[in-house]
Amino acid sequence: MTEKKVKWNWTADYIQGCNCDWGCQCNFNAPPTKGHCEGMSAWHIRKGRYGKVVLDGINCAVAAKWPGQIHEGNGTATVYIDERANLEQRDALIMIMSGQAGGLPFELIATTFSTLLEPRYVSIDFKVAGKDSSITIDNLMNVILEPMTNPVTGAIHDAQVVFPNGFIFKKGETLNTKECVVNDGPISFSYPGKNGHYAVVKYSGL
Repeated sequence: MTEKKVKWNWTADYIQGCNCDWGCQCNFNAPPTKGHCEGMSAWHIRKGRYGKVVLDGINCAVAAKWPGQIHEGNGTATVYIDERANLEQRDALIMIMSGQAGGLPFELIATTFSTLLEPRYVSIDFKVAGKDSSITIDNLMNVILEPMTNPVTGAIHDAQVVFPNGFIFKKGETLNTKECVVNDGPISFSYPGKNGHYAVVKYSGL
């Protein structure tokens, strides 16, 4: 008997950092800059619910790697959940972020992972500051975003990526990773000066 899925939704601040050059070719289903993909995504849930479970104010993140293009699969991922979340909130976020609750983007992204490591319940310091947003997760992750600057003139680049049918974000700031470090066992990397995004996202699932 299949367990009945629970209706969920959230509005969140979203940040991303990865090993691609600015813009991230993966956004367009093109091969990543280095041929493989390593990166992180994080959410500060402004307002959200999973059934009757309120998710307001909770932070969560994912660190992941794929040996080729994301849609080709065989990825490895770790989910990080705010240690402030209670047991019901933790269970709800695991159901959502593992894709078991259905709904985009998680239901689709989960199909690209062959290895989902044990979730971590940790201290997450998520600074929501638009183009200067950042996140620190214990000693496991440190990501700081900043505006891109023209390598010739030093002037700030103001750039956005717009996806009318996007499932991760529909309009996002394209930024530079001042720092993008993950140091968590099989998922460990450092990519300063690479692609970053900030966006406000709305997700839902039945």
